[in-house]
Amino acid sequence: MKERKDYDYYIFLDYSEKLIGYNIIEQKKVVELLPKISRFEHYRGRKNRKIYLKHINSTIKREKIKSYFERIRIDESRKNMDLFIEIMEFIKKHKNCIIFMSVDDYQFKKVRRLIYLIDGNTEIKKESELKRGTPEYQISLVIDNLLNIERRKLDK
Repeated sequence: MKERKDYDYYIFLDYSEKLIGYNIIEQKKVVELLPKISRFEHYRGRKNRKIYLKHINSTIKREKIKSYFERIRIDESRKNMDLFIEIMEFIKKHKNCIIFMSVDDYQFKKVRRLIYLIDGNTEIKKESELKRGTPEYQISLVIDNLLNIERRKLDK
């Protein structure tokens, strides 16, 4: 990671068509997780998306990727307020921690205003501002791929 203060927790909030989801991971588990998700890419950048998601889904199960996260939740986008409240409760409970939060560009303004009401120790960035190759970018691909896997299940 580049030279900066390390965060205690990382929160990634993403949106995909009719679904919204988030995951929270503790700093200690980031180092263990990164080698297991090094092959993850953005879904939209792939030519054969169906096969890519099938491989990613099997990797998630085989490597037990979900077990590294403190919380993961995916729900319909109309229930976004429930997810925002859960995230706010987590931040409020961990108010002495330094938290990094990546938010989908679509939800950024709303979430930023909510988070700043309860906490000033949280750094919030748009998903589009994450730099390729950084640990934050790689971990954001986990929720991105989980949302796309779930969305494809719903489309069937």
